[in-house]
Amino acid sequence: MAFNALYLGALVLGAAAHPSQYGSGKSGASGRTTINVNAAQKYQPFDGMGFSEAFQRGTQIYGAGGLSAANTSRVLDLLYSNVNGAGMTILRNGIGSSVNHPYDLMPSIEPVSPGSPNNTPTYDWEGTIKPGFGLDGGQLRLTKDAIARGVQKIYADAWSAPAFMKNNSNENYGGYLCGVTGIDCETGDWRQAYANYLVQYLKFYEQEGINIDYVGFLNEPDLNVSYASMLSDGQQAADFLTVLYPTLEASHLKTEIACCDGSGWEQNRERLAGLQAAGAEYTLGLVTAHGYSSPPGAPFATDRKVWETEWADLEGPHTLAWHENGTSGEGLTWANNIQQLFAVSNVSATLYWIGADNTTSNSALILLNNDTVHVSKRLWAFAQYSRFVKPGATRIEVASSNAALNMTAFENADKTVAVQVINNSNYTQAVTVQGLPVGKHSSVVGWLTNNEHDLSKMGVQRVAGGGIGTSIPALSMMSFVASG
Repeated sequence: MAFNALYLGALVLGAAAHPSQYGSGKSGASGRTTINVNAAQKYQPFDGMGFSEAFQRGTQIYGAGGLSAANTSRVLDLLYSNVNGAGMTILRNGIGSSVNHPYDLMPSIEPVSPGSPNNTPTYDWEGTIKPGFGLDGGQLRLTKDAIARGVQKIYADAWSAPAFMKNNSNENYGGYLCGVTGIDCETGDWRQAYANYLVQYLKFYEQEGINIDYVGFLNEPDLNVSYASMLSDGQQAADFLTVLYPTLEASHLKTEIACCDGSGWEQNRERLAGLQAAGAEYTLGLVTAHGYSSPPGAPFATDRKVWETEWADLEGPHTLAWHENGTSGEGLTWANNIQQLFAVSNVSATLYWIGADNTTSNSALILLNNDTVHVSKRLWAFAQYSRFVKPGATRIEVASSNAALNMTAFENADKTVAVQVINNSNYTQAVTVQGLPVGKHSSVVGWLTNNEHDLSKMGVQRVAGGGIGTSIPALSMMSFVASG
């Protein structure tokens, strides 16, 4: 969605917004809950956590709204640092379609129609420069800084094809790509031209020394909206995928295709089923979906990895808080959203909409106001995962009998285990965590986030039977990070 997009009723997963429904949330007769971790039971791979700075939001990080150089560095640290920030590892860029590119629009690399899909296009990389911020409306600069700070995956997604390739001749207000099922245009079939357009964008980044890992050609294709957008059902997506896939293969780029960034979980499920029925699933490296129109729920029926690539609180009351009264933008709410995405929807990555922006809404993790930086507790909800779980990790089994606790666990490639426990009750929960690597030379550290703490390091104790014991305050989240 663009910054001024209409909120579409994202529902909060789980029950974090209403902790009282858990009853007392008190532990059993012993007063202590046992949490069992089982690294032998493995689930989906973990690819990372991230966000976007599309629609020139990245220029705000570099001072377009008054942010100083010192605070630019601070914001980048907050987003990417594994020492004093969230340690994010994925960046989602927007592939532009705008002929003009004032703030809030993304520049096209082909601003002038060649007149026919069979004519030679004129691509213009230099024309995407945002004065003072560089190529691609400033996204290239941010991408380079992100990679330098540890980002491992770049996803580039197009909200729309250029206007002259669509049946409505407009980058906005939906419209369809000329040549897909049911869409016949007087100008011809533009599917191959659009595939060439996307591959050329990838090549421009390659010449800058950057490999884009995934490319998408749709964003919320179920919505007709006033900003860059393009409609598609599953069959129509398949019509284009069978052109884009061989074009990308012939380019020898290492980029894989992502689809379809539906506005909600069920909207994307419908498009995925359609392209599967058309026999085009083989073209995909990644299935992508958002959380707005319908919240993430049951896993998709696919053997491809799944990412939730955009979700945010776009309309709830403005808040930086961890927990006040359970509103949709609070940190505790988002901690539970993330937990459910991994544990219920089986995603391999979770992305918020915007990382940092000069907005007063909840659409960003970090809110900028001139040279003032406001860090929301939502950032620290993400950090509970992204600081301690890294690409290459695998989700593993974790369980307890306490319904007030929402949990996930991951084993990193280096065998470090990170367990996230959210206490949704109004009471402190005494817990024992069993199954962590707690050998003679092992170490276990707790990291606490709540109204008073932003990923604060906490001590834990060894208990009888080889477990780790501690207490998790009410309405809090704690990660246990254990190395063998």
